Amino acid sequence: MFQTFESQSSPDQGPPRLVRLRDRMAQNKVDCFLVPRADAHQGEYVADRDARLEWLTGFSGSAGFCAVLNHIAGIFVDGRYRVQVRAEVADVFTPIPWPEEQLADWLKANLPAGRTIAFDPWLHTVREVNQLQTALTDYTLTPIENLVDAIWDDQPAPPSAPFFAQPLAQAGEPHAEKRNRLATDLDAQSAIITLPDSIAWLLNIRGNDIPRNPVPQAFAILDQSGKVALFAGDGKARDVLDHLGAEVEIRPVAAFLDAVAALPGPVRIDPQSCPQIIQTTLQDADVAVLEKRDPCILPKARKNQTEIDGARAAHERDGIAMVQFLAWLDVEAPKGTLSEIDVVRALEGFRAQTNALRDISFDTICGAGPHGAIVHYRVNEKTNRTIGLNELLLVDSGGQYVDGTTDITRTVVIGTPDAEQRACYTRVLQGMIAVSRARFPKGVGGQHLDALARAPLWMAGLDYDHGTGHGVGSYLCVHEGPQGISRRSTVALEPGMILSNEPGYYREGAFGIRIENLIVVRDAAPIAGGDDRAMLDFETLTYVPFDRQLIDTQLLSTQERDWIDRYHADTLQQLAPRLDDAPLAWLRRACAPL
Repeated sequence: MFQTFESQSSPDQGPPRLVRLRDRMAQNKVDCFLVPRADAHQGEYVADRDARLEWLTGFSGSAGFCAVLNHIAGIFVDGRYRVQVRAEVADVFTPIPWPEEQLADWLKANLPAGRTIAFDPWLHTVREVNQLQTALTDYTLTPIENLVDAIWDDQPAPPSAPFFAQPLAQAGEPHAEKRNRLATDLDAQSAIITLPDSIAWLLNIRGNDIPRNPVPQAFAILDQSGKVALFAGDGKARDVLDHLGAEVEIRPVAAFLDAVAALPGPVRIDPQSCPQIIQTTLQDADVAVLEKRDPCILPKARKNQTEIDGARAAHERDGIAMVQFLAWLDVEAPKGTLSEIDVVRALEGFRAQTNALRDISFDTICGAGPHGAIVHYRVNEKTNRTIGLNELLLVDSGGQYVDGTTDITRTVVIGTPDAEQRACYTRVLQGMIAVSRARFPKGVGGQHLDALARAPLWMAGLDYDHGTGHGVGSYLCVHEGPQGISRRSTVALEPGMILSNEPGYYREGAFGIRIENLIVVRDAAPIAGGDDRAMLDFETLTYVPFDRQLIDTQLLSTQERDWIDRYHADTLQQLAPRLDDAPLAWLRRACAPL
């Protein structure tokens, strides 16, 4: 269950692997090969077998891709990974700031027109390929068998763990009702579903195919009668046959493309998640295609009351573990002997003591001092460092419980903070409070709220290079679309959507600050004197104290100070009955009014 700390592939492994890949490219007469961090199911997370980007480059981040040319290999990463990629990859790979620099523009600058760009059609979506074809009209884009697989001699086997049912007591709606509800609005004869979390939600099943994310790797075809054909590896569905019933047919995954080709049209696919090979298969069979969003995406995001109640219970349980951890840390860290790995192991131990933890929801991010500035830093035996006095410690972690998924970040000081640390922390906290207090009309998307979190930092000339919030699943993926709070998130927020609220600030080589709670969208209570406009606001799910030493009260408004005091009072009321002794005493001190 718990996190391991082996070092990732060392950078010196990159050059020989890159040489072998280029040799294979020459044999296949291609001038560029694209290596995404994706699998055939197009989810965010991949199994060890599909970790081709990391195997080739050494980069262990959760998003990015590599374009290998004969003379240059560009690795494209967003703002979360700019520091990390430089530390992990060998200098034979050139980091490229994405999305500021687009792949098509980079290829035009580095590859003469008329050359051949090859890609694995299972690993790129319809939208990705269409965008490249539109932008690269002077090049030849060629689907090809994966060239990394051809040189990966010890590539792990595909995941084989059996699926299991998510009980109705946690799912809140039988899968038959979900299937029939979605089938009435397909606008097509059938819909192809490739995302593992969509299939998990639709059929009320879970799996162990992806680390930290309880999703089943499979493909599904939902037809307009509500029946489903589920394509899975040998024996993987054996434990859910009774749960699924006669209207869900289990078929071998090897039969999937043949089944796709035999479908009557029109067939609905989501160009944002459907692998290119599926569209090609449909076109070659002369099957009409309807491009429309995955039918599970929005219903899955809108949590039902059972799922919201489960999230509340999971967060209360998780809050107890976090308070026990922070009380322990308050005693042990000032001794000067704790390492980052010690902290991770301790926190995971406190979560395990709940006796309800299925897994952690992602590898714990625990960055002390300068490591905190690496947004998605993942400690290993090679990078592990002792936490120094007067350093900031950023801990971003979460748990997978059968009734909910948690994700929380707290930044604390070990010792005494300086004025700059306090000012930066307080501005981050002000941004988190602004989102927590937001009240907004129905139809507003996350891009409209993102600036609320950044405004206190902007006023000081500061900012951060990641979104403010992502969607979160219900005992599913800790990152769940389509909702979010970021400059690019146009999806209207709706009641039941769970999101993170996590502004931050990072000073490379010095410290990192992030504060994160999970929140759920709800209908806002009417305000006297307002009009009849339908409004939404947020309910906070996470209740764990902030580090009072890092709060500069002189920077706070009266409303912000009152919000913090109410939040701490609610935290004490919620968690105190389940604590005793030292953790309870620590919580009372931590939640005292400012």
